[in-house]
Amino acid sequence: MQTLRRLALGALWALAGVGILCAMVWAATTAGIIKPLVVISGSMEPGIMTGDLLVATKVPAATVHVGDVVSLHGELTQDLVTHRVEKIQPDGEGGWTISMKGDNNAFSDALDYSVTGDVWKPAMQLSGWGTALLRVGTPAVALPLVIGLLGLLGLALLVPAPETARGPRPAGAAMAEGAGA
Repeated sequence: MQTLRRLALGALWALAGVGILCAMVWAATTAGIIKPLVVISGSMEPGIMTGDLLVATKVPAATVHVGDVVSLHGELTQDLVTHRVEKIQPDGEGGWTISMKGDNNAFSDALDYSVTGDVWKPAMQLSGWGTALLRVGTPAVALPLVIGLLGLLGLALLVPAPETARGPRPAGAAMAEGAGA
């Protein structure tokens, strides 16, 4: 039974570490430092596959070059579009006009993107993690995970910790400890 308790405690500590990592990612996302992006189309394959998780960071639009992959807000989709920059030019008003195209698309995006300030540029690509992240958020997966976590917590708390065996103390030990204080 103690082995089972130790396994449960080990799993709880591992999950606590994952929880701390999730909290750090949430804090960085909320602060606008990073933006996790799940790839939902094959327009950038084979370099960026459907289901990949991209972690994007902000970079100044002025540092974007032709050939860079960036994520920009699309007027047609009303969402971020992650494609490769084909052309970038100043718009005369302190901003930039950017033309993009998906690596797997035959044609450039229908509309150009007007950008001022910063843009999101993928800094890290985690293959397949986007699909896993979306699945974990579904009730069919999340509910059993929560039940399992509660079961581990209950197992760790209900099984008593082993008592350490203490031998008899020498008669003078208590006195010696008290004399030094």
